[in-house]
Amino acid sequence: MKTIAWIATIALLLALAPVAPACTNYLISKGASADGATMITYSADSHSLYGDLNFIPAGEHIEGSWIDVYDGDTGKYLGKIRQVRRTYQVVGLINEHQVALGETTFGGREELRDPKAVLDYNTLMNLALQRGRSAREAIQVMTSLVEEYGYASVGESFSIADPNEVWILEMISKGPENKGAVWVARRVPDGYVCGHANQARIREFPLQKANRFLDKKQTVFHSPDVVQFAREKGYFKGSDGEFSFADAYCPADFGGRRFCDSRVWQFFRRVTPDSKQMDAYLEWVLGMKPARPMPLFVKPDKKLSLRDVMELMRDHFEGSEMDMTKDIGAGPFVLPYRWRPMTWKVEKDAKESYFFERATSTQQTAFSFVTQSRSWLPAPIGGIFWIGMDDTNSTVYAPMYCGIRQVPPSYAKKAGAFNQFSWDSAFWVFNFVANYAYSRYVDMIHDIQAVQREIEGKYLAVQPELEAAALELLKRSPELARDRLTAYSVEEGEALVRRWRKLGEFLIWKYLDGNVRDSQGNVTHPPYPKEWYQRIIKETGDRFRVPDEEKE
Repeated sequence: MKTIAWIATIALLLALAPVAPACTNYLISKGASADGATMITYSADSHSLYGDLNFIPAGEHIEGSWIDVYDGDTGKYLGKIRQVRRTYQVVGLINEHQVALGETTFGGREELRDPKAVLDYNTLMNLALQRGRSAREAIQVMTSLVEEYGYASVGESFSIADPNEVWILEMISKGPENKGAVWVARRVPDGYVCGHANQARIREFPLQKANRFLDKKQTVFHSPDVVQFAREKGYFKGSDGEFSFADAYCPADFGGRRFCDSRVWQFFRRVTPDSKQMDAYLEWVLGMKPARPMPLFVKPDKKLSLRDVMELMRDHFEGSEMDMTKDIGAGPFVLPYRWRPMTWKVEKDAKESYFFERATSTQQTAFSFVTQSRSWLPAPIGGIFWIGMDDTNSTVYAPMYCGIRQVPPSYAKKAGAFNQFSWDSAFWVFNFVANYAYSRYVDMIHDIQAVQREIEGKYLAVQPELEAAALELLKRSPELARDRLTAYSVEEGEALVRRWRKLGEFLIWKYLDGNVRDSQGNVTHPPYPKEWYQRIIKETGDRFRVPDEEKE
C-alpha cells in the first residue's frame, strides 16, 4: 500500500479519540481463558468523550520522513518524531498482528510531568500498535521512543497482549530536567489474570541486568534506573529487593484504594469465589489503615470464556460490601449509578466529606472493549476487537476482526460528535437507550439485557462457522477472506445500531409517563417497591398519611 508522509501525519492526528483519565483494564492470560485466547478489556470513562472506532490502514512511508505529534487529550502540538518505513493496520486498539493495547491513568507524582516531552500516552499506544508485531515488540517500541523523545503524560498503566502473552507495563516521566521515563513491565503468568484501574499496581519485582526482549524466559523488563532515580528523588530508601514501583511513584491514598483498586479487587473476587482469598484485602480497598496490598496476579477458579469477561465488565460491586444496588442512592428503581461529583459535602463549608462508590460499570463510559488474540488462527481471523458504546451494563459488544478494511459508518469518527446528537452515531443511539433506562432501571434493564444477550449470543453462535469459512477462503485468496470479514463486521455493526434505536422506541412506548405496559400492551401502574414506601414513612412520619374518616 503506497502512503506518503503527510497521510501518516493525518492518521496520527485522527488515530485515537482522547482517552479518559478514569478507566478499567482486565488482563486474561492464555492459560486462564476457556479457549486459549489472550484477552484484555478496557473502558474509556469520561463525561466529555465521544466514543468511536479508530481505523488506521497499513502504510509504506518515505525514508527519513517525520510525524507531527499532537496530544490526544488536549490537541496541543508536542513536536515531531521520525516515521518508520512500514506501519501496520490498526482497528480500535488492536493491530493486524493481533497485538492489543489498553491503559489506565494513575497520575503519580505531579512533579515528574515533563512539559518539553514529545510523546503523550495516546500517541505512544498508537505507535506501538503501528510498529509492534508482538507484545514484547510493543513494549520495546514504547520504551525506546520515550527514551529518545521524552514522555509527556503523567503515570500510566498499560495492558499489552498478543496471541501468546499478556503484559502489564507501568510508566512515569522523569520530569522536566530528565528526558525519558522510568518504567517496569511484567508478564502475566500463564493461567493467571491481572487488572489495573487508575492506581499503580506493580510493587516488588525481580531486578534484571538487561532487557532481552527476544528471550522468552525473561518475564520482567524495566528501565535501568528505575530504583536509582527513586533514590535520587527521595521516594525510596530501602534495599533494592524491597523496592516497590507503586509505592515509590504512586503511593496509594484513600482514593487510590477505594475508588481504583476496589474495581480490581471485585474482579479478582468474582473469579476466585471459592477460595475467599480476596477477603484478606478487603481492608485495603475500603481505605482502612493498616492494610495488606493486593497481589498483582491471581489464578481464577475456572477458565474464563469470552462471555464471562464481557459480564465481568458489567459489574457494580454486586454481592460485596460496596454493592451499589443496595444503598439509598440506588433510589426506588435500583439504579447502580451515582451522578457526579463523586466526592461531596452537604454544606460548602462543612468539615465532613462524603463519596459515592466507583464501580467498573459507570454511566460516563464513552466506549469499552474486549479483545481476543488467538494463536491457532491466522491473524486476520484470530484477532477480534469486541467494541461496545456507552455503559458496559447496557451495551452490546460487536465483533470487529483485526483484518477488516473499514469500520461500520455509525462507529466511525465522522458519524457524530460529542456536542451534537445524531441518529447516525452508534455512540448517541446507545446513550439514548441507556439514559432513558435510568428513569426506571430495575425494569428497563431486563428489556435491554434480553436484546443484548440475544444479539451477543448470535455473534458467538455464528463465530465458529464464519471463521471456518473465512479460513477456507483465506487458503485460496487472503484478500477475499478479508473482504468477507469486513462485510460481516460492517453489516453487523450497522444492523446493531438500527436494532438498538428500535429498542429505544419500544422502551418509550412501554414505560411512558411512569406507566408500564403489560404483555398485551395494556397500561398498568405498578407501585414503588415496599421498601421505598417504608423509607418515605420513616422520613416523613404522618405527613402523607390519609386521615381516618370522622365517625358519624
